[in-house]
Amino acid sequence: METQTFFGWWQLIVCLFAATALLSIWWHLGRKQGDRGQVWLAMSVLCWSLSGGVEILEAENIFSDTTVNNGLRSILSLLNSFFILLSLPWFRHIPKSIAFLVNSPSWFYLILFPFLICLFATLGMMFSRTNFSGFISSLDVLYALVPTLPFLAWILWESFAKRQLRLLSWLSLTCILFIVVAQILKLSPSNQFLFSGIFKTTLIMLFFALAMSWVKELVENPLPLADKLYLSFSITKNDANTLERKVILEGYPNQPKRQLVLSRAPFELLLKFAQKKLEKDPWLIIKPKNDKRSNASFDISDHNQIKRIVTAMLDQLHGKDDWTMEQHYTPFRNALLELSSEKERRIRLAIPKEQLDLSEVSLQEVSF
Repeated sequence: METQTFFGWWQLIVCLFAATALLSIWWHLGRKQGDRGQVWLAMSVLCWSLSGGVEILEAENIFSDTTVNNGLRSILSLLNSFFILLSLPWFRHIPKSIAFLVNSPSWFYLILFPFLICLFATLGMMFSRTNFSGFISSLDVLYALVPTLPFLAWILWESFAKRQLRLLSWLSLTCILFIVVAQILKLSPSNQFLFSGIFKTTLIMLFFALAMSWVKELVENPLPLADKLYLSFSITKNDANTLERKVILEGYPNQPKRQLVLSRAPFELLLKFAQKKLEKDPWLIIKPKNDKRSNASFDISDHNQIKRIVTAMLDQLHGKDDWTMEQHYTPFRNALLELSSEKERRIRLAIPKEQLDLSEVSLQEVSF
């Protein structure tokens, strides 16, 4: 009982401190970027803190029903796994082989459905007259081993590897191995405090290492700012006597002055944005998604036209497979273009008009 009491107080205090620290990092940094990943990670660690409270209550014989105590721990373990899974779409570096699933709108429901099944089954066993104390932990172990740990291991590995922190990638796999062993031990009557303490400590440290690597990435890759960007346009003929449509971009973080070659449609739309910026009314109108009027005139037929501009430019700035939506696409799009806060479907170039150069463009060569 003394071991259980010590472990309970350790888990309660340390995990509460860690959850508060993660929330503090989010409050100072992640909140400003609308990143809720650290909130979900903090909630997952908070579940461990509450589980430590259950250990104390059981050790002090305040709650003496073994099935209920095991059920409470199992529910908190389920919540821990669920919150970790909720945090994964907020990771900046998700392997492309699973990104389509983790970033899909259905991800929440894919993890919620098995969570609810395990939760209600656990509640049923807690309040059943039959003694399920030896079986009640199997559901949270299953939920941890099947969806949670494989996805977490893969994304942690990718997150550290993409940030050139390969040693941390291997340490994350070692931590996942400890978690697997600890989960299996939960199904046996053996003492599990040692492995539980090891994997919770190491995983918390990995969460902080992940947060610090994110801060490092922000420092090394500052966000592009509209008032720092300069755009020049030119249309020239190459050696094959075909037109080359070029955009010269200056002021992009950690990049020299770059000459970007765009295909006709993206180039002409970006030029249209620049020309409208020089006019009294700088806004372009996006066609409504379900508008079928044949006589209506809109500047932009759909949002994919805008996406093609940003994508084409990032492919040349970073390389086709070396940029991400969260780290590069969204910040660059927000620096390049802005939506109207007063009227729907209005969009304009965010770069100041004084930082646009259209002098080398012959309008006769451009068809809108």
